[in-house]
Amino acid sequence: MFTRTESLRDFIRFYPVISIIISIHILLYLLTALPIFPSKYLFGLLAGVNLYVVNGEYWRLFTPIFMHAGFAHMLFNSFSLVLFGPALEQMLGKTKFILIYLVTGIAANIATLILEPLTYTHVGSSGAIFGLFGFYISIIMFRKAMLSRENSQTIMTIAIIAVIMTFVQSNINITAHIFGMLAGFLIGAAIYRR
Repeated sequence: MFTRTESLRDFIRFYPVISIIISIHILLYLLTALPIFPSKYLFGLLAGVNLYVVNGEYWRLFTPIFMHAGFAHMLFNSFSLVLFGPALEQMLGKTKFILIYLVTGIAANIATLILEPLTYTHVGSSGAIFGLFGFYISIIMFRKAMLSRENSQTIMTIAIIAVIMTFVQSNINITAHIFGMLAGFLIGAAIYRR
């Protein structure tokens, strides 16, 4: 039986990309939450603000993927990544996993830029996480043999619940969730549909 330390070490060793992403989530959360750092400045510099992107601050299509609007937001998105990421990171490998994560997150932020008002401000990794859901759905549709029936049912159930919650909760970037999922599905369809 593993101790907590050994389990954490094993998780980091077997899932390095997820471990790095969650470490970035935690670090940026601490830097924006602790009063000893210029937290408002850092948050303002890295948040997605459509008006600033239009005016040339293109890094804001990338950085919101790692920023969160509070501890619960950061914890929920990191926990979601721990639930769904490991099997996909193992299946795809480090490089493909991080590419899918980043491309779907950026696609979600581009959709937010196009469809939301210029004054719209957003943070969170849920566009990328929904991209993973979409990628999983493409595997279920086009490569059922890659996942067990139980895993397929679990992923579909949680994806459906996540989509429903997107429309029920307040302060959710619905555009990022939907277009992140769509981007993940399309990437998976391009890879697996033959």
